[in-house]
Amino acid sequence: MGFSYGNGVQASQIQGVAWQKARASDAFNNCVEIAQLASGEVAVRNSRFPDGPALVFTQSEMLAF
Repeated sequence: MGFSYGNGVQASQIQGVAWQKARASDAFNNCVEIAQLASGEVAVRNSRFPDGPALVFTQSEMLAF
């Protein structure tokens, strides 16, 4: 199990992940990006502010969403 990040962590501090842009993104990059964390959690960030805060959800929370 990997390191667990808390909500509001700067997305730039989350190392070693591949951020994936939503398929529904528009030409202005107004979309979200997600990354699977080593802990099994999922990080979500705003593509317009890639160094800004990220929200971190458990897999169960993502499934419920």
